[in-house]
Amino acid sequence: MSGILLTKTSTFIIGPVATLLGYLMNGIFNLLNMIGIPNIGLSIIIFVIIIYLCMMPLTVKQQKFSKLQAKMNPELQEIRKKYEGKKDNDSMMAMNEETQEVYKKYGVSPTGSCVQLLIQMPILLSLYRVIYNIPAYVPSVKNVFTGLVDKLTVLEGSSEYLQSFENARYFSKQFASEAFAAGGETMRNTFIDVLNKASTAEWMSLKTQFPSVSDLVQSTYDTLHQYNNFFGLNIGDSPLFSMKEAFGAGNYLLVFGALLVPIFAALFQFLSVKLMPQVNNDQSSGNETADTMMATMKTMNYTMPIMSAVLCFTLPAGMGIYWVAGSLIRCIQQIAINRHIDKIDFDELIKKNQEKQAKKVKKEVDSSLLIKNANIRTKASLSGDNTMSQKEKDALIEEARKKNANAKPGSIAAKANMVKDYNENKISK
Repeated sequence: MSGILLTKTSTFIIGPVATLLGYLMNGIFNLLNMIGIPNIGLSIIIFVIIIYLCMMPLTVKQQKFSKLQAKMNPELQEIRKKYEGKKDNDSMMAMNEETQEVYKKYGVSPTGSCVQLLIQMPILLSLYRVIYNIPAYVPSVKNVFTGLVDKLTVLEGSSEYLQSFENARYFSKQFASEAFAAGGETMRNTFIDVLNKASTAEWMSLKTQFPSVSDLVQSTYDTLHQYNNFFGLNIGDSPLFSMKEAFGAGNYLLVFGALLVPIFAALFQFLSVKLMPQVNNDQSSGNETADTMMATMKTMNYTMPIMSAVLCFTLPAGMGIYWVAGSLIRCIQQIAINRHIDKIDFDELIKKNQEKQAKKVKKEVDSSLLIKNANIRTKASLSGDNTMSQKEKDALIEEARKKNANAKPGSIAAKANMVKDYNENKISK
């Protein structure tokens, strides 16, 4: 297991999440392998579907927040106008308090949308890492490389030759490390990292450069090609490379297929954005953090489809399949979410939130009064002031008992009950 860990990302938070997601990816691939379909492209699609379905509750909650925010915006705008131009400390505090009251009234948090994004972001980044480096998380795929890599590590000049591969620059630190120079697992994992992202032309060049392992190179490549073949495309090659190779061979159907990957990646990502509820650009939530996050997200929503198309031309097609699958799933998911949200009576939801808030305030007031009364009785008993009649004492105790009979452990009311019990014992003496 330690050998596999060397090729995994160790980034804070993302590393552990990617490891967990890797177990899921490994399970999917092994299941497909058991039924005779050991295909990485299909594994990626199933993997992405499961992850996005698991994140659907967060997406629904985030968009319910957006709808509620649109309804509360007029009130927030009124507060901003009320304190416009007032920069003194008292005015700023009053504005913040009134803004917080509006959020409480609608039953949402000022950072509600941001929290959902912060939860989803590590998952999505970890998802990317697993797909980008499949052998690190799927031992069955890594084992395909093992026989060839064990031979290459003892061949003179193999390290220098692999460093000439186009993607080897991403692993320059691994090649320069002391652990790599010592050989062993670090060297083998580095070779696997490079070979995993090598183009077909680079694989074929290994046969010429190292004739003694040419058969092993071919058999390894054939197995990986079976795993990576997705409707004729080798997902280990970039669409740009596949287009050049297919065009030279006169295979124009493959050229068209390779071109579809970046086009679909950008198109479906753009559609998923357009299907999302749109917020009026002229409106502000009244919360600086939420407004900044929202503005950033709006910019990313329009730049990411373009970036996806550009990157998909040069990255392995497997990443393009990930983007296409993810965007298509989001489109379908968004249509379902929109229908669900359209059925929600937000006026009724706001009314329920207001009732909950009113009960919460009443409970806090009752607890506060109880503590106040308990403190008065404690001071009276400690000072020897026993002018309160027994009937009045009993009435106060009974009132406190009724109001806080079901107090939760650790709550203010529960602590007040502790004071009450003390007073009862003190008074009875």
